[in-house]
Amino acid sequence: MDTRLPSLQFLAEARHIIGCILLLLTLAACQPAGSDHFQGYVEGEYVLVASPRGGRLEELLVARGSEVRVGQPLFALEAREEAAAVAAVQQQLEQAEKQLADLGKGVRATELAALTASRDQARSSRDLARTEAERRRELRQGGLVTAEEDDRARAAFERAEALLAQREAELATARLGARSDQQQAAAAAVGAARARLEQARWALEQKRQAAPAAGLVFDTLFEPGEYVPAGRPVVSLLPPANIKIRFFVPEPALGRLRIGQTVNVQVDDAAPLSATIDYLSPRAEYTPPVIYSRETRAKLVFLAEARPAAADAARLHPGQPVEVRLAGAP
Repeated sequence: MDTRLPSLQFLAEARHIIGCILLLLTLAACQPAGSDHFQGYVEGEYVLVASPRGGRLEELLVARGSEVRVGQPLFALEAREEAAAVAAVQQQLEQAEKQLADLGKGVRATELAALTASRDQARSSRDLARTEAERRRELRQGGLVTAEEDDRARAAFERAEALLAQREAELATARLGARSDQQQAAAAAVGAARARLEQARWALEQKRQAAPAAGLVFDTLFEPGEYVPAGRPVVSLLPPANIKIRFFVPEPALGRLRIGQTVNVQVDDAAPLSATIDYLSPRAEYTPPVIYSRETRAKLVFLAEARPAAADAARLHPGQPVEVRLAGAP
């Protein structure tokens, strides 16, 4: 029996133990970097452009992957019904405005002339009746006419004077135009027609949608000729300001982060870019079993979000994995 076998076995076991220790030391040497480096990915907050009214898609004016500016037309839906509604309400408004203007004018010129002539005739009759009444009174004083004839002359004068007052009132009323309540009702009708016209124009404008922000056309969801239900997005936009970095921070390193802090973002082999932390989740993404210890605390992971500058956001794509480093970390 060879007595050297236990020694050789001992040496082999010793080498294995030493190798494990060296590996652990190597991992331990790399551990500090784990508190400064965090894994994450790029995420986009999309702007879904839709119309509040449904209709057949007539024009799709952009393509996926293209860049658009603010206010650039994106798509147009069929709008014949809305255009006809605008035309109909426009005519109703014109009719109501003309009716209001007519009520403010009063009677026509020819009717006003007839009332004026009738007033003048009544005035002449009144003057003649007054002259006759005065003559009859003088003759009665001289005893040339009876009291009955004097009374008849005075009554004729009073009738002529009342008729003149009536003709003058009719002429004044004609010059005033319609009554105030009629004019107010006509003015209210004009206001209602204008409101309906504004609503009809808004409905027509909603059939054509423009870009609310500059950015990338991430996707188009319908093709020309398809019917688009009300409120369904047709174009998905991704503005540069809506691109953010989401990364996860272990609980021991959470105290080193704060809102407004600058971090470096490494994307593949490209030059790193800067981003600013704007959100730290108050809730852990993973909670270990009931009892917390120094070891289990390291398993708590908190979500953090940072936004790059608009110029750097163009280099990023949603879903792209990144590595986030604290500023000053090697």
